[in-house]
Amino acid sequence: MDHRWRPSVTVAAVIERDGRFLMIEEETSEGLRINNPAGHLDPGETPAEGCAREAMEETAWHFVPTHLLGVYISRFQRSTTGEDITYLRFAFTGELGDHVPDRPLDVGIVRTLWMTPDELRATAERHRSPLVLRCLEDYLAGVRHPLSSVYCDPSIRGPGHERDPVTGDGEGR
Repeated sequence: MDHRWRPSVTVAAVIERDGRFLMIEEETSEGLRINNPAGHLDPGETPAEGCAREAMEETAWHFVPTHLLGVYISRFQRSTTGEDITYLRFAFTGELGDHVPDRPLDVGIVRTLWMTPDELRATAERHRSPLVLRCLEDYLAGVRHPLSSVYCDPSIRGPGHERDPVTGDGEGR
């Protein structure tokens, strides 16, 4: 039996436009919750790529990560099952692109919201995670790290992709 601890790796987008933040309202096992556009990192993608994908899937907005906001860890126990989960979150900020209004949102996403910092602070009890507010506060404090802070070895792409196809070297992008 495997008893090795494995945190769930997630990615999240902190997207600001005109003093408001793009959030989602989603159905969860704990009820209706507010979250950043966020989700699990998929095999073969970098955290920045996963963040852009999740933003599109959950909000129908194009998003290009330009900075790492931070790496966060939290623990959660489901009240319905007692399941104990640790989340390791890579949060990014960046540039909001075009909206794709006809694109359906992921299953479970009820709607998108544009919320002010005060509205987000006032609804903390409805947040999916304590990291929602922490990421907001870090963003507002001006925290920004270069994307290169997260090294992604080309081997994450799978067999045959260990070398960069442009430079031929083994360094990540």
